[in-house]
Amino acid sequence: MRRGRKMKVAVAGCCHGALDKMYETLHLLEQRHGQAAPDLLLCAGDFQAVRNAADLRCMAVPAKYRCLGGFARYYSGEKKAPVLTIFIGGNHEASNHLQELPYGGWVAPNIYYLGYAGVVKYRGVRIGGLSGIFKSHDYKKGHFEYPPYNQHTIRSVYHVRNIEVFKLKQLKQPMDVFMSHDWPRSIYHYGDKKLLLRKKAFFRQEVESNTLGSPAASELLEHLKPTYWFAAHLHVKFAAFMQHQANGSGKQPKATKFLALDKCLPHRDFLQIVEIEHDPSASDCLEYDPEWIAVLKATNNLVNVSPNSWNMPENNGLHAKWDYSVTEEDIKAVLEEANHDLKVPHNFSTTVPCYNSNKSQEHREPVHQINPQTTEFCARFGLLDINGRIQQLREEHGDDDDDEEEEEEEVDSTRSAEEPSDYNTDVSGLSSSINPDEIILDEDSDGEEEPGSSPVDLSANHPSDVSTTFSDIRVTPGSMAVSPNDTVESDELEKLSERNQPEEVIPSETALKRLNDTSEEGKGGPKKIKRRNQAIYASKDEDEVE
Repeated sequence: MRRGRKMKVAVAGCCHGALDKMYETLHLLEQRHGQAAPDLLLCAGDFQAVRNAADLRCMAVPAKYRCLGGFARYYSGEKKAPVLTIFIGGNHEASNHLQELPYGGWVAPNIYYLGYAGVVKYRGVRIGGLSGIFKSHDYKKGHFEYPPYNQHTIRSVYHVRNIEVFKLKQLKQPMDVFMSHDWPRSIYHYGDKKLLLRKKAFFRQEVESNTLGSPAASELLEHLKPTYWFAAHLHVKFAAFMQHQANGSGKQPKATKFLALDKCLPHRDFLQIVEIEHDPSASDCLEYDPEWIAVLKATNNLVNVSPNSWNMPENNGLHAKWDYSVTEEDIKAVLEEANHDLKVPHNFSTTVPCYNSNKSQEHREPVHQINPQTTEFCARFGLLDINGRIQQLREEHGDDDDDEEEEEEEVDSTRSAEEPSDYNTDVSGLSSSINPDEIILDEDSDGEEEPGSSPVDLSANHPSDVSTTFSDIRVTPGSMAVSPNDTVESDELEKLSERNQPEEVIPSETALKRLNDTSEEGKGGPKKIKRRNQAIYASKDEDEVE
């Protein structure tokens, strides 16, 4: 592929429904500092594509955080995303909405979800992603959940499954960009670990025991070796540089530039601009990746919608076939079947009513939807419609299995004698020290719902002051350190742009923070306390990271 030109890609951490704020920040950067608008926005989870009150009941957050956010206006067509936006799911999502699109699709015009796992191309840049977070006791299950969720499935629905990781591990062609919500385990050993622990001291025991992060994502990092890997979830900016081992072919070993970003709040490093080389002759349209489509077709018979644990095929003498990677002929066949046109169709359509001021809508139960985008995608490429299969099983068995399934979920979530995991993820014995950065919620008060108020709020967006901050990210021996961020005044921008940077600096990366007029410190009144991020990946509290 011919590369040479660079496109500006904005990367965001946890959005938490603050879509307007992210777009406003990008616009202000362009307006105030004369920088060109980014060609693409990537969001590494907790996007919160909430359309109405029913969606809020499918989001695993305390009731007081069930705030509609700004997405509904993009879904209804009142607003349109000013830049192509691609995102993955996290652990705080309108899961019923994202479940409609297991293979990915448009959640609103110009806003694309990658699905449980997915790979697309834009301007020749290959972008992959894995939605959700890792939880060992759900990892081997199928995608069996459906709305309305119970107290267990509202969490298990966004847990990563082995089938998605298995599919991604069949890929052989180079990956430019990959996104996950939680971090690959061990990535902190390749960056400024001391700085990370100064910012987040409560990570220390997990870091020292090498249990922080997702082992499944770590496997993918080692297999895919993407040029960039972006993540979120832990609400801290952290950069790392991982040099992969040479494969013995005589080629230069690959390296991955890892960047995790904070959540979208004032004074936080939640947005970064990265310049990525692309193919100037490639299409400006979003495209399906032919190798990924071929892998989906090859693994179609492995799709499972059962809550029972099952293993992926492996070379252990128990499976007739374990290698589901595809050949050049398979990829060529995909292209020929598509008449060499793999452009993602602009076929967005609403599937549920958007929010309105009718209070009766708040009590509407979420239902299991079949999205026409998924129906069209599966028909085009000959794939199983996961939601169609779930509905088929429900019709065959009726509702008699619902109680049994809920009971099974409850047992599985609490039993100690569950099937041994492939990974060392049992961290229940780790320190339960309270996260001092996350228990005080004053910093999260923007958009917080007052007790007794309606859980749905469509109040007008208030413009917030934002400014740009820059940080130097340099590769040092064995690590990639991030220097402290200082707010940059407008008259300093020219000096910064002239600063000589060594070759190892990630080119033209700009960190952006949201600021507001009110100081975050010194607020009066009692502090509101909630335990979050306590032993991040422990069995009870893992899903409570916001």
